[in-house]
Amino acid sequence: MSTIIRIEEPARAAAGPPRFALWQLGFRPFYLLASVFAALSIPLWALQFSGWLGRPYLDGPLWHAHEMLFGFILAVIVGFLLTAGRNWANRPTLAGAPLAALALLWVAGRVLVLTPFGWSAAIANAAFPLAAAVALAIPFVAAGNRRNYFFVGLLVLLSAAELLVHLDKLGVLKVPGWVGIQVALDAVLFIMAVMGGRVIPMFTNNGVPGANATRRPLLEQAALGLTLALLAADAAQLQGLPLALLAVAAGAAHLARWSLWQPWKTGRAPLVWVLHVAYLWIPVHLVLRALAQPGWVAPSLAVHALSVGAAGGLIIGMMARTARGHTGRPLVADRWDVACFALVIAAALVRVGVPLAAPAFIVHAVLCSAALWSAGFGLYALRYWPVLTRARLDGKPG
Repeated sequence: MSTIIRIEEPARAAAGPPRFALWQLGFRPFYLLASVFAALSIPLWALQFSGWLGRPYLDGPLWHAHEMLFGFILAVIVGFLLTAGRNWANRPTLAGAPLAALALLWVAGRVLVLTPFGWSAAIANAAFPLAAAVALAIPFVAAGNRRNYFFVGLLVLLSAAELLVHLDKLGVLKVPGWVGIQVALDAVLFIMAVMGGRVIPMFTNNGVPGANATRRPLLEQAALGLTLALLAADAAQLQGLPLALLAVAAGAAHLARWSLWQPWKTGRAPLVWVLHVAYLWIPVHLVLRALAQPGWVAPSLAVHALSVGAAGGLIIGMMARTARGHTGRPLVADRWDVACFALVIAAALVRVGVPLAAPAFIVHAVLCSAALWSAGFGLYALRYWPVLTRARLDGKPG
């Protein structure tokens, strides 16, 4: 069982209302926007899927995939990178009015896909990751931080994938918009694999004494290299046995990598075990991708293992941990955090497990999973709203 510790915040030194701090650092607005959006958009999609609501500018399933990737997940990635990038480069990243403008651009993209203005939606949505790439490149180049240049490239790739989706919808290109979605999914998978490899072993050793989580250079290269190969294969629209074998090899590498991080030792550290549980969904996703090639399972199960299980779990865990760390709070989960983790993990289990075992119950699974997901991220938004909008407890900047 997880150890639940109630966090009592220290009294403030000065009287008066807390200082508004939403625009001080990238994680603040984007974690808040992403959690609210996740809580609202997925139930809307579930109602569309069940036939209770009409469809917006992008067709229902495409709208859902687009907003999950380029709305929710991309917002968290940008917020995280703008925050971590400040430490990596030892240079300031976006804050104040420029950060607010970037957040407004993201909001514009979410609104415009619900309107008939396809070109406006395409421009706003493709511009957001491109603007974030420029904002990240400036401190990286100034600091000569070449190790993290590839994050800039991945944001540019996500902008191109975003544009591909819209140009197909607008009839400009004949390449199916779902190719853009799949390339974006692979780019997100690579980002999660890189960041997971960096932080999960470190957080495990810091949070679990004697865990001895380790990394093997050859295994690291294999896991990341095979993930990039999968991205290239999807960009080339490779299908069938070659893609299945590539997915199985990548899944085996990620599972071996995960096992070296000693996940079975993390049961008393919720901020750690949630990341291990989430990362385990990556090899599950890859195995399901392989099984989908001969038609043994529905391809959507692999997609949701990645988006709900891996991305959802890593995001809720990292949003809780980094919000605590960057606002001067103890790195110990309280009962609200654990409830958020459990709800999102349950959403993944229902969304993937129920249709896998009983395909006839797909609509029930979608509705139940949406309710669990919405509750998890809605609870995060309510719990962390004051945390993300107020100054650090220790008075430090950011």
